[in-house]
Amino acid sequence: MKKVFLTLSIISVLVLSSCKEKASSKIEASNVEVAAERDAAAKSLPVMEFDKTEHDFGSIDQNAPQETIFTFTNTGDAPLIITDAKSSCGCTIPEYPKNTPIAPGEKGELLVKFNGSGQNQVTKNITVTANTSKGTETLTIKAFVTPKGAGPVGPVK
Repeated sequence: MKKVFLTLSIISVLVLSSCKEKASSKIEASNVEVAAERDAAAKSLPVMEFDKTEHDFGSIDQNAPQETIFTFTNTGDAPLIITDAKSSCGCTIPEYPKNTPIAPGEKGELLVKFNGSGQNQVTKNITVTANTSKGTETLTIKAFVTPKGAGPVGPVK
C-alpha cells in the first residue's frame, strides 16, 4: 500500500511540475484582434421602428377585402432581416421582404391583406419575427364587420 501511495505521489509531483509554460505565451495577437472585432459586430443590432403598429379599417361590409401598409425603418446599426410574419388567423395575410437585408436608415413595407370575414368587432394580430434584440414585433388590425343583408342599426318603425 505504501508503494502505491509513494508511486502516485511521485507521478503527481512530476505532472504538476512539468506544466511550467504560461498560457498567456500561447495567445496570438491577431486572434485577439479578430475576436474583438467579432464581439463589437455582435453588439450592433438592427432596430425596427414602425410608423404605426395598429390600423383600424373602420366599418366595412362582410367579405369586402381590405389592405393596409405598415411602413418601418431600420434605426439600428446592422442590417435588418425579417425571417417570418404570421397572422392570428388565415383571414389575414402579411406580405413582407423575407430574408432581404434592409440597411440601417432604410425603409421597408409590410402589406397586410384582410378578407373581411367575421362579424361585428374584429381584431387580428400579426407577429413579425426579425433579427432585432426583441426578436418579434406585433402589429394589429381592427374593423367593424357589418354582416351582408343586415339592415340599418336602430329601432324599426
